[in-house]
Amino acid sequence: MRAIVYTQAGGPEVLHLVDREERAPGAGEVRVRIAVSGVNPTDWKSRSGTDPHGEQVPDQDGAGVVDAVGEGVDLAVGDRVWVWDAAYQRPDGTAQESVVLPAGQVVLLPDAASFDLGASLGIPALTAHLALRAGDPEPLPLAPGELSGRTVLVAGGAGAVGHAAIELAVWAGARVITTVSSPAKAALARAAGAHEVVDYRAEDAAARIRELAPQGVDLVAEVNPNANAALDGDVLAPNGTIAVYATDTPDPLSFAVRPFMGKNLRWRFLLTYTASAAEKQAAVDGVRAAVADGALRVGEEAGLPITRFPLERTGDAHAAVEAGAVGKVLIDV
Repeated sequence: MRAIVYTQAGGPEVLHLVDREERAPGAGEVRVRIAVSGVNPTDWKSRSGTDPHGEQVPDQDGAGVVDAVGEGVDLAVGDRVWVWDAAYQRPDGTAQESVVLPAGQVVLLPDAASFDLGASLGIPALTAHLALRAGDPEPLPLAPGELSGRTVLVAGGAGAVGHAAIELAVWAGARVITTVSSPAKAALARAAGAHEVVDYRAEDAAARIRELAPQGVDLVAEVNPNANAALDGDVLAPNGTIAVYATDTPDPLSFAVRPFMGKNLRWRFLLTYTASAAEKQAAVDGVRAAVADGALRVGEEAGLPITRFPLERTGDAHAAVEAGAVGKVLIDV
């Protein structure tokens, strides 16, 4: 079978196409024939920053069809599925024609959901779910009505995680405000379902958000804490939560503490790979339910444009994500 591998850390040029033997699944494992692989920032960061032990196939997310199952697995050959964390602490990601995974990392994909959608879940949707539940005492799946009465601020609503956070929050009943950096990205955030969109380059974002939510927002899904800490503290309601899932700088985070103390605000830093098993399972269950309800969508009309590459151009796909491609970058395997 065809696979993309790398044996040392570096730029996209370290990725190359090889022919490998398919592996049979063992007990508790599933082999998935990958139709579409999704590329996330974590994929190029792992490739560029860490030397693998032997051949490493990149990419955490993907979708396809089960073509073999091991003993003790409920899934069946022919099932349409999406997969998550395929390459985390494993040598086999989704940039190959088939991958063997523990059955718990393989989730049924409804017939009405495309492989493009399936390959766009994983890191973005699970991270968004973790962020939206960051202020809650128990790790429960989102569902319709679960966030009723809450106002959520999604920083960077045109990104893949921001897009998923908007859709999940709206599905769960929240009022969603999002910030973007251009009119084009504002159009994408509105297509995703955001109730209010604030262009922080065209207006005073904090003043506008306070106007839209005079009682304050309940939670911020934060992609850039270094730039937005003061704004978040300003617009959050007392006892609110800032759920930080990314940063675009290695610089330490610095902010005035007193305003956060006065409101009893909470910072929560998230990494989907190391979330507790209970939180991760709740996220998988919540995302599965949202997909079944048709609440998660992809494509320009849904606010998440797709850029496609063939498998042999996986390096170009990684480079596109690293360069900040808007929307979702997918690989046709």
